[in-house]
Amino acid sequence: MSPELLIRAKNISYSRGDNRILDRVSFDLHRAQITTIIGPNGAGKSTLTCIVNGLIDQFSGEIERAPGLRIGYLPQRVYVNRLMPLNVERLMQLTRQVSEAEVESALAQTEVAYLKGRQVQSLSEGELKRVLLARTTLGNPDLIVLDEPTAGVDVTGEVKMYKLIGEFRDRLQCAVLLVSHDLHLVMSQTDQVLCLNRHLCCSGLPEAVSQHPEYQALFGQHTGESLAVYSHHHDHVHDVAGHQSDHNG
Repeated sequence: MSPELLIRAKNISYSRGDNRILDRVSFDLHRAQITTIIGPNGAGKSTLTCIVNGLIDQFSGEIERAPGLRIGYLPQRVYVNRLMPLNVERLMQLTRQVSEAEVESALAQTEVAYLKGRQVQSLSEGELKRVLLARTTLGNPDLIVLDEPTAGVDVTGEVKMYKLIGEFRDRLQCAVLLVSHDLHLVMSQTDQVLCLNRHLCCSGLPEAVSQHPEYQALFGQHTGESLAVYSHHHDHVHDVAGHQSDHNG
């Protein structure tokens, strides 16, 4: 693999019983690029992220990863026992040995360093998402995988979250694989779009995908027009431990 190619997925297929979840999906993930997976509920989006980050290993096809690849992961749903006394600093240190300074630095990147001593059960949904987003940056990952990172966050919070994700990409020079339903918001930050409906309907630059017939069949004939003002302008080409809890693919 070239130094800039972090993941190469070839003909990824996955079934659960008789239900075909993914059918021959192929794509590449490159350093310093944001790739967004879009698609309807049940399209296999969450399943694909779990295959990429190694949480699902029983599939057909091939995943080629760059040697020593470091991955940060935020699953679609994170379950924290609200009866268990757990503050933010301790949450950041679960499953990974990191210093207090590293915790503070990560939290500062998502503008929630002031929450370090707060109990997790007292956080709002938006605050918890920012803490968990900060947690994905620990260890300077090469790839950050985010499954619906703005679920449960208001529109203002969504815009800020996507801006932070873009800043992570620029600062860490990492790849980002992002699952989102917020097409009108996420297109402006995205280098590559994968339009998924069990198979890969289409892929490429946001502007090209938004005009593709299969994309428009899924999301409406006028979606491309509504996204025009958000065109891309960059000049470059579970639980807390990450165990899967896949509800809608």
